[in-house]
Amino acid sequence: MAYLKFRRTVWLIHAVFLLSVQSVWAAPPAMHIMEGFLPLGWAIFWWLAAIPFWLLGFRQIRNVLRHKPEQRLLLGLAGGFIFVLSALKIPSVTGSSSHPTGTGLGTLLFGPFVVAILGTIALIFQALLLAHGGISTLGANAMSMAIGGPLVAYYLVWRPLKGRTPAWLAVFATAFIADLATYVITATQLALAFPSPVSGFFGSWLTFLGIFAVTQLPLAVAEGILVVLIFNFLQTNATNELHELGLEGV
Repeated sequence: MAYLKFRRTVWLIHAVFLLSVQSVWAAPPAMHIMEGFLPLGWAIFWWLAAIPFWLLGFRQIRNVLRHKPEQRLLLGLAGGFIFVLSALKIPSVTGSSSHPTGTGLGTLLFGPFVVAILGTIALIFQALLLAHGGISTLGANAMSMAIGGPLVAYYLVWRPLKGRTPAWLAVFATAFIADLATYVITATQLALAFPSPVSGFFGSWLTFLGIFAVTQLPLAVAEGILVVLIFNFLQTNATNELHELGLEGV
């Protein structure tokens, strides 16, 4: 019965994905760095920076599928969650938009390197199907959303808090920081590529942070709450899977 409930939840995520695709077409320009926006040198740099993390991620996913094949449903859930949330663009006061990242759930379940692959796959599909992001900027977008945010959240939040604080707090903080860290990294990438002629990198960095802060802070809070609810559901209905991941006692 618990397994059937878990499968229904996965199918619900897929249904939300199908509904979200239609709404994304009419949304304003997204927070993902768009195709061709970065200078060629920076686009190449971020691609090269992402490759080692992708290699580690492929190795870890292969190990999960080989030694824990029953975790495929959770992998699918984590990947679908990333795609759905990061495809939902929320207009900001600046005329651009913000969106959740969805990476916090996969980060606390499988770690940041697996999420590097799940998040990059989501970014590829969004770039090809939804014109959300781009292939030339895939390295930069992956470094911020699929790699950087999960790494910060996992090593600076999840591991220090896991088992030392109430489970809901550790889960919330992980999802919250994974979201916010993504946007700090994106602002850094944009400031490096487009420093202010007056105030240089730092002035440009503050400008980009300010652009997204108005909508991103409440989005990060909402994402944290959503991940807590999903994790609570998994603790009740996917106990065997969480036990194999060492998360049953969190």
